[in-house]
Amino acid sequence: MNVHPYLLISFLVCNSRIKKMAIQKTQKGKTKVPRSPTLILTIFIVAIALLYILFSPNGFSFSTSISKNSVNLKKHRQHNGPHKYLYWGNRIDCPGKHCDTCAGLGHQESSLRCALEEAMFLQRTFVIPSRMCINPIHNNKGIFHQLSDSTSEGRWADSSCAMDSLYDLDLMSDTVPIILDNSEMWHHVLATSMKLGSRGVAHVEGVSKTDLKQKSLYSNILLINRTASPLSWFAECKDRKNRSSILLPYSFLPSMAAEKLRDAAEKIKKLLGDYDAMHVRRGDVLKTRKDRFGVERSVHPHLDRDTRPEFILCRIAKWVPPGRTLFIASNERTPGYFSPLAVRYKLAYSSNYSSILDRLIENNYELFMVERLILMGAKTFIKTMKEDDTDLSLSDDPKKNTKKWEIPVYTRDDENC
Repeated sequence: MNVHPYLLISFLVCNSRIKKMAIQKTQKGKTKVPRSPTLILTIFIVAIALLYILFSPNGFSFSTSISKNSVNLKKHRQHNGPHKYLYWGNRIDCPGKHCDTCAGLGHQESSLRCALEEAMFLQRTFVIPSRMCINPIHNNKGIFHQLSDSTSEGRWADSSCAMDSLYDLDLMSDTVPIILDNSEMWHHVLATSMKLGSRGVAHVEGVSKTDLKQKSLYSNILLINRTASPLSWFAECKDRKNRSSILLPYSFLPSMAAEKLRDAAEKIKKLLGDYDAMHVRRGDVLKTRKDRFGVERSVHPHLDRDTRPEFILCRIAKWVPPGRTLFIASNERTPGYFSPLAVRYKLAYSSNYSSILDRLIENNYELFMVERLILMGAKTFIKTMKEDDTDLSLSDDPKKNTKKWEIPVYTRDDENC
């Protein structure tokens, strides 16, 4: 039987309040009723049994299984200062209105990075979810095997994966101390919270991280619980445009890939040799909708055009000389879609290295993490849309848009190609 961490934390606070009420009631009574030693012993044994059931990994738990690669407890204890903890939920962007579904890896990483940054700022250990939800839209086998099959048979079955199958949590903990929410350490923290009562846990919503750090009401609490917020986690990082407030770069989580994924990427990079690379995102971002006049509109009006082979050839000519090896990572499922680029470049895809990846990859999140490491190792890396001013990109459409829906453009802007 699984118990939601938020419910258990709430139970700890309520239990503390009940104890206080019982003490106050006893103090107000005029006489004290003698208690039988046998009754006291019985109550004590029952309490111990309940604690064992609640906090034993084989009893109630927060996840389906205890991770075999839990974050090293000894390493956790090596961090200086008293240990205090930050908990945002048992799944990224959940609790809240996003529990019924989940975003793709990139959006979930934005949320996770936001939570990790707050833990760094507060100098607290972050309680990281033991599993990551996998959006079925982004879990199609055809992306890896260059197939057009989008049926259930063409998908990986898992709806989630272990967090430590994606990330090297020991390596991550060198920068931000973390523990898994299905670890013995987390159970110990909850047990300690029970003993501390109201000083053990604080449920917060709408409280700035500055107040959480500076006000003793929060700073002296063992565990800060953020699960009250109904928003996506990344919504807490509203000041991310202020570069001085960013504690972790976008490259942090990609560089924290699990060791098996890093090793696979290194093997493929050695086989590629000297290469260039580009990430071509199509699929879900090409969606359109009709306005009240029946006209198709898109939030990325040039993206479909800019990611077509003939336009890609024109765009990258000034960055990638003819004859170069070009590694392509894309969610485009049409077989042979990028073949026209072969007139100028030696094309390579992750599917070319199935001997390395087939026995390793279990979902598209793992595949993309390997591809992302390969992209980062290229001599010239071209993104779909710019994230920074210095990025090379296939399209000039902004990645972060104002939700303005425009009529798609398919004509060439210039005739230089």
